[in-house]
Amino acid sequence: MFFRGVLNEDLGCASYIFADGGEAAVIDPKWEIEEYLKVAEDNGFRISHVLETHNHADHLSGKGRLVEATGAKVYVSRDAGVEYDHEPLADGDVVGFGDVRIRTISTPGHRPEHLSFVLEDASRGGEPWTLFTGDSLFVGDLARPDLAIEAEEGARGIFRSLSKLLDLEDFVEVRPGHMGGSLCGGAHMSRKPDSTIGFERRFNDYLRFEDEEEFVETLTAEQTPQPPNFERIVELNRGPLLTETVPLSPLLPTRVEELVESGAVLIDGRDQREFDATHVPGSINVTTNQSGVGTRAAWMVDPESEVIVTADGDEEAKAMARMLEAVGFRRIRGYLVGGLSAWRATGLNTGTTPALDIPGLAEKLRNEEVVVLDVRSAGEWKAGHVEGSIHVPYQQLRAGIPDELRTQDRALAVVCGSGVRSALAASLLKRSGVSDVEHVADGGVPMLTGQGVELVEGD
Repeated sequence: MFFRGVLNEDLGCASYIFADGGEAAVIDPKWEIEEYLKVAEDNGFRISHVLETHNHADHLSGKGRLVEATGAKVYVSRDAGVEYDHEPLADGDVVGFGDVRIRTISTPGHRPEHLSFVLEDASRGGEPWTLFTGDSLFVGDLARPDLAIEAEEGARGIFRSLSKLLDLEDFVEVRPGHMGGSLCGGAHMSRKPDSTIGFERRFNDYLRFEDEEEFVETLTAEQTPQPPNFERIVELNRGPLLTETVPLSPLLPTRVEELVESGAVLIDGRDQREFDATHVPGSINVTTNQSGVGTRAAWMVDPESEVIVTADGDEEAKAMARMLEAVGFRRIRGYLVGGLSAWRATGLNTGTTPALDIPGLAEKLRNEEVVVLDVRSAGEWKAGHVEGSIHVPYQQLRAGIPDELRTQDRALAVVCGSGVRSALAASLLKRSGVSDVEHVADGGVPMLTGQGVELVEGD
Protein backbone atom coordinates (compact mmCIF):
# COMPACT_ATOMS: atom_id res chain seq x y z
CA MET A 1 0.00 0.00 0.00
CA PHE A 2 1.20 3.50 -0.89
CA PHE A 3 1.06 6.16 1.84
CA ARG A 4 2.19 9.79 2.05
CA GLY A 5 1.56 12.82 4.21
CA VAL A 6 1.11 16.20 2.52
CA LEU A 7 1.64 19.37 4.59
CA ASN A 8 0.53 22.97 4.31
CA GLU A 9 3.46 24.60 6.10
CA ASP A 10 1.89 28.06 6.13
CA LEU A 11 -1.17 26.99 8.12
CA GLY A 12 0.31 24.02 9.99
CA CYS A 13 -2.21 21.65 8.36
CA ALA A 14 -1.67 18.02 7.43
CA SER A 15 -3.45 15.87 4.84
CA TYR A 16 -2.85 12.33 3.66
CA ILE A 17 -2.97 10.27 0.49
CA PHE A 18 -2.89 6.48 0.37
CA ALA A 19 -3.52 3.99 -2.42
CA ASP A 20 -3.92 0.31 -3.23
CA GLY A 21 -5.17 -1.61 -6.24
CA GLY A 22 -4.92 1.41 -8.51
CA GLU A 23 -7.23 3.57 -6.35
CA ALA A 24 -6.39 6.27 -3.84
CA ALA A 25 -8.01 8.29 -1.07
CA VAL A 26 -7.14 11.75 0.21
CA ILE A 27 -8.00 12.73 3.79
CA ASP A 28 -8.55 16.42 4.63
CA PRO A 29 -7.19 17.91 1.38
CA LYS A 30 -5.66 21.37 1.44
CA TRP A 31 -6.81 24.01 -1.03
CA GLU A 32 -3.89 23.56 -3.41
CA ILE A 33 -4.40 20.10 -4.92
CA GLU A 34 -1.55 19.97 -7.43
CA GLU A 35 0.66 17.84 -5.16
CA TYR A 36 -2.00 15.12 -4.83
CA LEU A 37 -2.49 15.01 -8.59
CA LYS A 38 1.24 14.74 -9.22
CA VAL A 39 1.66 11.97 -6.65
CA ALA A 40 -1.18 10.04 -8.27
CA GLU A 41 0.21 10.51 -11.77
CA ASP A 42 3.77 9.60 -10.76
CA ASN A 43 2.62 6.42 -9.03
CA GLY A 44 -0.05 5.29 -11.47
CA PHE A 45 -3.20 5.40 -9.40
CA ARG A 46 -6.53 7.24 -9.54
CA ILE A 47 -7.89 9.41 -6.71
CA SER A 48 -11.35 7.94 -6.19
CA HIS A 49 -12.14 8.85 -2.56
CA VAL A 50 -11.96 12.10 -0.59
CA LEU A 51 -12.65 11.85 3.14
CA GLU A 52 -12.97 14.74 5.56
CA THR A 53 -12.83 14.58 9.33
CA HIS A 54 -14.96 17.73 9.73
CA ASN A 55 -15.94 21.08 8.25
CA HIS A 56 -12.60 22.82 8.51
CA ALA A 57 -12.63 26.20 10.24
CA ASP A 58 -9.13 27.45 9.41
CA HIS A 59 -8.70 26.70 5.71
CA LEU A 60 -10.67 26.08 2.55
CA SER A 61 -10.93 22.43 1.62
CA GLY A 62 -9.61 21.26 -1.72
CA LYS A 63 -12.29 18.57 -2.02
CA GLY A 64 -14.25 20.43 -4.70
CA ARG A 65 -11.17 20.90 -6.84
CA LEU A 66 -10.29 17.21 -6.43
CA VAL A 67 -13.80 16.17 -7.44
CA GLU A 68 -13.58 18.39 -10.52
CA ALA A 69 -10.13 17.05 -11.43
CA THR A 70 -10.66 13.35 -10.70
CA GLY A 71 -14.37 12.55 -10.34
CA ALA A 72 -13.77 11.27 -6.81
CA LYS A 73 -16.57 10.74 -4.29
CA VAL A 74 -16.62 12.80 -1.10
CA TYR A 75 -17.24 11.09 2.26
CA VAL A 76 -18.21 13.25 5.25
CA SER A 77 -20.19 12.92 8.45
CA ARG A 78 -23.93 12.58 8.08
CA ASP A 79 -24.12 15.41 10.64
CA ALA A 80 -21.98 17.84 8.61
CA GLY A 81 -24.94 19.69 7.11
CA VAL A 82 -23.29 20.12 3.71
CA GLU A 83 -24.84 21.30 0.44
CA TYR A 84 -23.02 19.05 -2.04
CA ASP A 85 -23.28 15.45 -3.20
CA HIS A 86 -21.54 13.14 -0.74
CA GLU A 87 -21.54 9.75 0.91
CA PRO A 88 -22.68 10.20 4.54
CA LEU A 89 -20.68 8.46 7.26
CA ALA A 90 -21.66 7.39 10.77
CA ASP A 91 -19.77 5.73 13.61
CA GLY A 92 -18.54 2.29 12.54
CA ASP A 93 -19.01 2.75 8.79
CA VAL A 94 -16.31 1.28 6.55
CA VAL A 95 -14.97 2.56 3.22
CA GLY A 96 -12.75 0.21 1.25
CA PHE A 97 -10.79 -0.39 -1.93
CA GLY A 98 -8.07 -2.92 -2.74
CA ASP A 99 -6.78 -4.28 0.59
CA VAL A 100 -7.57 -0.98 2.34
CA ARG A 101 -10.32 -0.60 4.92
CA ILE A 102 -11.10 2.80 6.49
CA ARG A 103 -13.24 2.55 9.61
CA THR A 104 -15.09 5.60 10.95
CA ILE A 105 -15.03 6.64 14.60
CA SER A 106 -17.36 9.44 15.70
CA THR A 107 -15.23 11.87 17.76
CA PRO A 108 -17.24 15.05 18.45
CA GLY A 109 -15.84 17.87 20.52
CA HIS A 110 -13.83 20.13 18.27
CA ARG A 111 -16.93 20.16 16.11
CA PRO A 112 -20.12 18.08 16.53
CA GLU A 113 -19.69 16.38 13.15
CA HIS A 114 -16.05 15.41 13.75
CA LEU A 115 -14.88 11.94 12.65
CA SER A 116 -11.62 10.08 13.02
CA PHE A 117 -10.56 7.30 10.64
CA VAL A 118 -8.78 4.03 11.40
CA LEU A 119 -6.80 2.60 8.50
CA GLU A 120 -6.54 -1.17 8.12
CA ASP A 121 -4.49 -3.00 5.48
CA ALA A 122 -5.43 -6.62 4.83
CA SER A 123 -2.04 -7.25 3.24
CA ARG A 124 -0.46 -6.47 6.63
CA GLY A 125 -2.77 -8.68 8.64
CA GLY A 126 -5.84 -6.50 8.90
CA GLU A 127 -4.99 -4.94 12.28
CA PRO A 128 -5.53 -1.17 12.60
CA TRP A 129 -2.18 0.53 12.04
CA THR A 130 -2.88 4.22 11.47
CA LEU A 131 -5.36 6.59 13.08
CA PHE A 132 -6.25 9.84 11.31
CA THR A 133 -7.33 12.06 14.20
CA GLY A 134 -8.19 15.25 12.28
CA ASP A 135 -8.77 17.97 14.86
CA SER A 136 -9.17 15.79 17.94
CA LEU A 137 -5.89 14.32 19.20
CA PHE A 138 -2.68 16.12 18.23
CA VAL A 139 0.95 15.32 18.97
CA GLY A 140 1.32 16.57 22.54
CA ASP A 141 -1.96 18.46 22.52
CA LEU A 142 -5.72 18.35 21.93
CA ALA A 143 -8.07 20.28 19.70
CA ARG A 144 -9.67 23.46 20.89
CA PRO A 145 -13.30 22.98 21.97
CA ASP A 146 -14.80 26.39 21.19
CA LEU A 147 -15.22 26.67 17.41
CA ALA A 148 -18.75 25.36 17.00
CA ILE A 149 -20.34 25.17 20.45
CA GLU A 150 -19.68 26.48 23.95
CA ALA A 151 -16.18 25.58 25.10
CA GLU A 152 -17.36 23.51 28.05
CA GLU A 153 -19.65 21.36 25.92
CA GLY A 154 -16.91 20.91 23.36
CA ALA A 155 -14.40 19.91 26.04
CA ARG A 156 -16.79 17.27 27.38
CA GLY A 157 -17.18 15.91 23.87
CA ILE A 158 -13.41 15.69 23.43
CA PHE A 159 -13.01 13.92 26.80
CA ARG A 160 -15.50 11.23 25.80
CA SER A 161 -14.13 10.91 22.28
CA LEU A 162 -10.63 10.28 23.62
CA SER A 163 -11.79 7.14 25.37
CA LYS A 164 -12.63 5.64 21.95
CA LEU A 165 -9.23 6.52 20.52
CA LEU A 166 -7.37 5.18 23.53
CA ASP A 167 -8.99 1.78 23.08
CA LEU A 168 -6.58 1.26 20.18
CA GLU A 169 -3.27 -0.56 20.62
CA ASP A 170 -0.15 1.39 21.56
CA PHE A 171 1.56 0.66 18.21
CA VAL A 172 -1.17 2.42 16.18
CA GLU A 173 0.27 5.48 14.46
CA VAL A 174 -1.37 8.85 15.09
CA ARG A 175 -1.67 11.14 12.07
CA PRO A 176 -3.28 14.44 13.13
CA GLY A 177 -4.75 17.18 10.99
CA HIS A 178 -2.47 19.86 12.40
CA MET A 179 1.04 20.52 13.68
CA GLY A 180 2.50 23.31 15.78
CA GLY A 181 1.64 26.71 14.33
CA SER A 182 -2.02 25.90 13.77
CA LEU A 183 -4.71 27.86 15.60
CA CYS A 184 -6.82 24.73 16.09
CA GLY A 185 -4.82 23.57 19.09
CA GLY A 186 -2.87 25.12 21.91
CA ALA A 187 0.66 25.95 22.99
CA HIS A 188 1.60 22.30 23.58
CA MET A 189 1.11 21.19 19.98
CA SER A 190 4.30 19.67 18.60
CA ARG A 191 5.69 20.46 15.18
CA LYS A 192 6.34 16.73 14.80
CA PRO A 193 3.89 15.44 12.17
CA ASP A 194 3.08 12.04 13.69
CA SER A 195 3.12 9.95 16.84
CA THR A 196 1.64 6.73 18.23
CA ILE A 197 -1.19 5.96 20.62
CA GLY A 198 1.34 4.59 23.09
CA PHE A 199 3.53 7.67 22.98
CA GLU A 200 0.60 10.02 23.45
CA ARG A 201 -0.82 7.85 26.23
CA ARG A 202 2.49 8.23 28.08
CA PHE A 203 3.59 11.77 27.29
CA ASN A 204 0.53 13.86 26.31
CA ASP A 205 -0.34 15.71 29.52
CA TYR A 206 -4.02 15.99 28.64
CA LEU A 207 -4.39 12.21 28.56
CA ARG A 208 -3.46 11.91 32.25
CA PHE A 209 -6.86 13.23 33.34
CA GLU A 210 -9.28 10.63 34.62
CA ASP A 211 -11.74 13.14 36.08
CA GLU A 212 -13.93 14.81 33.44
CA GLU A 213 -14.46 18.00 35.45
CA GLU A 214 -10.73 18.55 35.93
CA PHE A 215 -10.14 17.90 32.24
CA VAL A 216 -12.83 20.37 31.18
CA GLU A 217 -11.57 23.07 33.53
CA THR A 218 -7.99 22.71 32.25
CA LEU A 219 -8.81 22.61 28.53
CA THR A 220 -11.21 25.55 28.60
CA ALA A 221 -8.77 27.72 30.60
CA GLU A 222 -6.03 27.58 27.96
CA GLN A 223 -7.71 28.80 24.79
CA THR A 224 -6.00 31.12 22.33
CA PRO A 225 -7.76 33.58 19.99
CA GLN A 226 -10.11 31.86 17.58
CA PRO A 227 -8.99 31.57 13.95
CA PRO A 228 -9.95 34.67 11.97
CA ASN A 229 -12.97 34.34 9.68
CA PHE A 230 -13.59 30.79 10.91
CA GLU A 231 -17.37 31.04 10.56
CA ARG A 232 -17.02 32.20 6.96
CA ILE A 233 -14.57 29.40 6.16
CA VAL A 234 -16.90 26.77 7.65
CA GLU A 235 -19.80 28.06 5.55
CA LEU A 236 -17.69 28.00 2.39
CA ASN A 237 -16.66 24.42 3.17
CA ARG A 238 -20.25 23.36 3.88
CA GLY A 239 -21.70 25.09 0.84
CA PRO A 240 -21.64 24.12 -2.83
CA LEU A 241 -18.28 22.68 -3.85
CA LEU A 242 -15.64 25.23 -4.78
CA THR A 243 -14.11 23.76 -7.91
CA GLU A 244 -11.88 26.54 -9.24
CA THR A 245 -9.23 28.89 -7.95
CA VAL A 246 -9.66 32.63 -8.26
CA PRO A 247 -8.04 33.87 -11.50
CA LEU A 248 -4.99 36.05 -10.86
CA SER A 249 -4.54 38.94 -13.28
CA PRO A 250 -1.24 40.76 -13.78
CA LEU A 251 -1.97 44.40 -12.99
CA LEU A 252 0.11 47.35 -14.14
CA PRO A 253 1.12 49.94 -11.52
CA THR A 254 -1.29 52.60 -12.76
CA ARG A 255 -4.17 50.12 -12.58
CA VAL A 256 -3.17 49.11 -9.07
CA GLU A 257 -3.11 52.77 -8.08
CA GLU A 258 -6.67 53.18 -9.41
CA LEU A 259 -7.93 50.11 -7.56
CA VAL A 260 -6.28 51.12 -4.29
CA GLU A 261 -7.77 54.61 -4.54
CA SER A 262 -11.16 52.92 -5.03
CA GLY A 263 -10.77 50.93 -1.81
CA ALA A 264 -8.84 47.77 -2.71
CA VAL A 265 -6.29 46.55 -0.18
CA LEU A 266 -2.73 45.97 -1.41
CA ILE A 267 -0.98 43.28 0.66
CA ASP A 268 2.81 43.30 0.41
CA GLY A 269 4.62 40.04 1.21
CA ARG A 270 8.20 41.35 1.19
CA ASP A 271 10.56 41.35 4.16
CA GLN A 272 9.56 43.96 6.73
CA ARG A 273 12.85 45.87 6.33
CA GLU A 274 12.34 46.18 2.59
CA PHE A 275 8.76 47.28 3.15
CA ASP A 276 9.84 49.95 5.65
CA ALA A 277 12.39 51.28 3.17
CA THR A 278 9.84 51.75 0.39
CA HIS A 279 6.27 50.67 -0.22
CA VAL A 280 3.07 51.63 -1.96
CA PRO A 281 1.25 54.17 0.26
CA GLY A 282 -1.60 52.52 2.12
CA SER A 283 -0.37 48.96 1.58
CA ILE A 284 -0.20 46.40 4.39
CA ASN A 285 2.89 44.34 5.11
CA VAL A 286 2.30 40.62 5.70
CA THR A 287 5.77 39.23 5.20
CA THR A 288 6.10 35.75 3.73
CA ASN A 289 9.41 35.27 5.60
CA GLN A 290 7.47 33.52 8.36
CA SER A 291 4.69 30.94 8.22
CA GLY A 292 1.11 31.91 9.02
CA VAL A 293 0.84 34.37 6.14
CA GLY A 294 -2.80 33.62 5.43
CA THR A 295 -3.78 33.70 9.09
CA ARG A 296 -2.02 37.00 9.80
CA ALA A 297 -3.63 38.60 6.77
CA ALA A 298 -7.04 37.30 7.79
CA TRP A 299 -6.66 38.85 11.25
CA MET A 300 -6.30 42.29 9.71
CA VAL A 301 -8.16 42.40 6.38
CA ASP A 302 -11.86 41.78 5.83
CA PRO A 303 -12.11 38.70 3.57
CA GLU A 304 -14.82 40.44 1.56
CA SER A 305 -12.35 43.15 0.63
CA GLU A 306 -11.00 43.44 -2.86
CA VAL A 307 -7.34 42.42 -2.56
CA ILE A 308 -4.20 42.89 -4.65
CA VAL A 309 -0.86 41.31 -3.80
CA THR A 310 2.78 42.07 -4.37
CA ALA A 311 5.95 40.32 -3.23
CA ASP A 312 9.62 39.87 -4.14
CA GLY A 313 8.65 38.72 -7.63
CA ASP A 314 5.61 37.79 -9.67
CA GLU A 315 5.81 34.07 -8.84
CA GLU A 316 6.11 34.86 -5.15
CA ALA A 317 3.09 37.15 -5.44
CA LYS A 318 1.03 34.37 -7.04
CA ALA A 319 2.04 31.95 -4.29
CA MET A 320 1.02 34.48 -1.67
CA ALA A 321 -2.35 34.95 -3.35
CA ARG A 322 -3.02 31.21 -3.00
CA MET A 323 -2.15 31.42 0.71
CA LEU A 324 -4.78 34.14 1.07
CA GLU A 325 -7.29 32.18 -0.95
CA ALA A 326 -6.79 29.19 1.35
CA VAL A 327 -8.16 31.19 4.30
CA GLY A 328 -11.24 32.49 2.52
CA PHE A 329 -10.18 35.50 0.44
CA ARG A 330 -12.23 35.13 -2.74
CA ARG A 331 -11.98 38.65 -4.21
CA ILE A 332 -8.32 38.70 -5.22
CA ARG A 333 -8.07 40.98 -8.24
CA GLY A 334 -4.50 40.09 -9.14
CA TYR A 335 -0.89 41.03 -8.48
CA LEU A 336 1.27 44.09 -9.08
CA VAL A 337 3.22 42.89 -12.09
CA GLY A 338 6.91 43.72 -11.68
CA GLY A 339 6.42 44.56 -8.00
CA LEU A 340 7.85 47.67 -6.37
CA SER A 341 10.50 48.02 -9.08
CA ALA A 342 7.77 48.55 -11.67
CA TRP A 343 5.89 50.89 -9.34
CA ARG A 344 8.95 53.10 -8.85
CA ALA A 345 9.86 52.97 -12.55
CA THR A 346 6.41 54.35 -13.37
CA GLY A 347 7.18 57.37 -11.19
CA LEU A 348 4.40 56.78 -8.68
CA ASN A 349 4.69 57.96 -5.09
CA THR A 350 6.13 55.65 -2.46
CA GLY A 351 6.01 55.65 1.32
CA THR A 352 8.59 54.86 3.99
CA THR A 353 8.44 53.94 7.67
CA PRO A 354 11.33 54.81 10.00
CA ALA A 355 12.85 51.50 11.12
CA LEU A 356 14.45 50.85 14.49
CA ASP A 357 16.54 48.07 15.96
CA ILE A 358 16.58 47.23 19.68
CA PRO A 359 19.55 49.46 20.60
CA GLY A 360 17.87 52.32 18.72
CA LEU A 361 14.59 51.77 20.55
CA ALA A 362 16.37 51.66 23.90
CA GLU A 363 18.10 54.96 23.17
CA LYS A 364 14.83 56.64 22.18
CA LEU A 365 13.19 55.34 25.36
CA ARG A 366 15.94 56.83 27.47
CA ASN A 367 15.51 60.16 25.68
CA GLU A 368 11.69 59.93 25.98
CA GLU A 369 11.34 60.34 22.22
CA VAL A 370 8.77 57.58 21.61
CA VAL A 371 5.76 55.85 23.13
CA VAL A 372 5.90 52.08 22.76
CA LEU A 373 2.94 50.30 21.18
CA ASP A 374 3.31 46.63 22.12
CA VAL A 375 1.24 44.41 19.79
CA ARG A 376 2.13 41.03 21.31
CA SER A 377 -0.32 38.64 22.97
CA ALA A 378 -1.64 39.08 26.49
CA GLY A 379 0.59 36.27 27.77
CA GLU A 380 3.72 37.85 26.30
CA TRP A 381 2.74 41.23 27.73
CA LYS A 382 2.27 39.84 31.23
CA ALA A 383 5.65 38.11 31.10
CA GLY A 384 7.40 41.45 30.65
CA HIS A 385 6.76 44.82 29.00
CA VAL A 386 8.07 48.38 28.93
CA GLU A 387 6.61 50.47 31.71
CA GLY A 388 4.27 53.10 30.28
CA SER A 389 3.82 51.33 26.98
CA ILE A 390 0.45 50.81 25.31
CA HIS A 391 -0.73 47.26 24.79
CA VAL A 392 -3.00 46.40 21.83
CA PRO A 393 -2.63 42.85 20.42
CA TYR A 394 -2.27 43.31 16.68
CA GLN A 395 -5.40 41.26 15.93
CA GLN A 396 -7.55 43.86 17.70
CA LEU A 397 -6.55 46.66 15.32
CA ARG A 398 -8.87 45.27 12.64
CA ALA A 399 -11.84 46.42 14.75
CA GLY A 400 -10.56 50.01 14.74
CA ILE A 401 -7.67 52.19 15.87
CA PRO A 402 -8.00 53.22 19.55
CA ASP A 403 -8.17 56.98 20.03
CA GLU A 404 -5.13 56.99 22.31
CA LEU A 405 -2.99 55.89 19.37
CA ARG A 406 -4.02 58.98 17.44
CA THR A 407 -3.44 61.52 20.20
CA GLN A 408 0.11 60.84 21.39
CA ASP A 409 2.54 63.77 21.49
CA ARG A 410 5.44 61.51 20.55
CA ALA A 411 6.04 58.98 17.80
CA LEU A 412 4.60 55.50 18.24
CA ALA A 413 7.30 52.83 18.22
CA VAL A 414 5.49 49.65 17.22
CA VAL A 415 7.11 46.48 18.57
CA CYS A 416 6.37 42.77 19.00
CA GLY A 417 8.70 39.82 19.58
CA SER A 418 10.51 39.70 16.24
CA GLY A 419 9.37 42.47 13.89
CA VAL A 420 6.77 40.46 11.94
CA ARG A 421 3.51 41.22 13.76
CA SER A 422 4.64 44.78 14.40
CA ALA A 423 5.23 45.26 10.66
CA LEU A 424 1.61 44.41 10.00
CA ALA A 425 0.40 46.67 12.80
CA ALA A 426 2.59 49.62 11.81
CA SER A 427 1.46 49.44 8.18
CA LEU A 428 -2.20 49.24 9.22
CA LEU A 429 -1.78 52.29 11.46
CA LYS A 430 -0.33 54.28 8.58
CA ARG A 431 -3.10 53.11 6.28
CA SER A 432 -5.57 54.37 8.90
CA GLY A 433 -4.04 57.84 8.96
CA VAL A 434 -1.69 57.61 11.95
CA SER A 435 1.36 59.30 10.50
CA ASP A 436 3.97 59.47 13.27
CA VAL A 437 4.81 55.75 13.35
CA GLU A 438 8.17 54.05 13.72
CA HIS A 439 8.67 50.31 13.40
CA VAL A 440 10.97 48.07 15.42
CA ALA A 441 11.90 45.84 12.50
CA ASP A 442 14.67 43.83 14.16
CA GLY A 443 14.09 42.08 17.47
CA GLY A 444 11.46 42.41 20.13
CA VAL A 445 10.59 43.50 23.65
CA PRO A 446 12.47 40.74 25.58
CA MET A 447 15.74 41.88 24.00
CA LEU A 448 15.47 45.31 25.63
CA THR A 449 16.82 43.94 28.91
CA GLY A 450 20.16 43.48 27.16
CA GLN A 451 20.15 47.25 26.53
CA GLY A 452 19.54 48.14 30.16
CA VAL A 453 15.78 48.69 29.83
CA GLU A 454 13.91 47.16 32.76
CA LEU A 455 10.71 45.27 31.96
CA VAL A 456 7.75 44.99 34.30
CA GLU A 457 5.55 41.93 34.71
CA GLY A 458 1.80 41.50 35.13
CA ASP A 459 -1.16 43.51 33.86
